[in-house]
Amino acid sequence: MSMPVAGERPAAVCCAPLGTGAIGEEEARATAEVFKALGDPHRVRIVSLLAATEDAVCVCDLTPALGISQPTVSHHLKKLLTAGLIVREQRGTWSYYSLDREAIERLAVIADLTEVAR
Repeated sequence: MSMPVAGERPAAVCCAPLGTGAIGEEEARATAEVFKALGDPHRVRIVSLLAATEDAVCVCDLTPALGISQPTVSHHLKKLLTAGLIVREQRGTWSYYSLDREAIERLAVIADLTEVAR
């Protein structure tokens, strides 16, 4: 057995068991889809705008706020809807959108790595 040299760091332990708090494979896939949907600045802005209001918002209100065309806003809304971040409510011929607050809370828990770092 050799003696450690002064100032030398002990060797790292290899293959230490991982914590059991990690998410499962299916949840990881679903979460990756959510992050993928947020990979566009317009979608991040849409989520931000929806988060700033308690009421559902019509696409016609989002269009001027984002400064992009209505078909482009609708495209981004569809991506967010498919990812499960927003919900759509039909009122006559108009669609109104709001955040799925539970989905945002789940995303916040996953994105908050402070518990993992402890």
